[in-house]
Amino acid sequence: MNARTQPPTSHAPSGGVMHYGEHNFEAERGDPYQATGKYKQPVTCSGCGAVFNEGRWTWGGAPAGAHAATCPACHRIHDKLPAGTVVVEGPFVALHREDLVHLIRNEAERESREHPMNRLMEVRELPDRLEVATTDIHLPRRIGTALKRAYDGALDVKFADNEYSVRVLWHR
Repeated sequence: MNARTQPPTSHAPSGGVMHYGEHNFEAERGDPYQATGKYKQPVTCSGCGAVFNEGRWTWGGAPAGAHAATCPACHRIHDKLPAGTVVVEGPFVALHREDLVHLIRNEAERESREHPMNRLMEVRELPDRLEVATTDIHLPRRIGTALKRAYDGALDVKFADNEYSVRVLWHR
């Protein structure tokens, strides 16, 4: 039996080798809010005004004759079902609440400019913590990394096993 006919080992993901820090996302865990078929292009979101053209959601003016639909982010916001959650807690929160909220909103705005489907849904300010809900799984990681870079602390990122979601915990 040569290298071409050997079956893959059980610890190697199909399709290649995982590198340090990468996650193996299975196809069954895809975002249920993504369209299963193709849109008749161009499409304009009736909620936020994002435009889907050439396979991508962008911000900008809708072309003449654009079809109306609801984008995945607006759909999640309407259903109140976040894909990502960031929890910021610890004694540091009470002392620096305004700065933390400002950093979170700035990171979300920066991300949303390039990727309209990556948005904040809500920032809940509780006495000893902040809870942030997002429409995707990438923005929470970006927010957590920005918090860690700016204020140090402990960062924990957990992707769900059987669903399209992530939970980020930052503590200081």
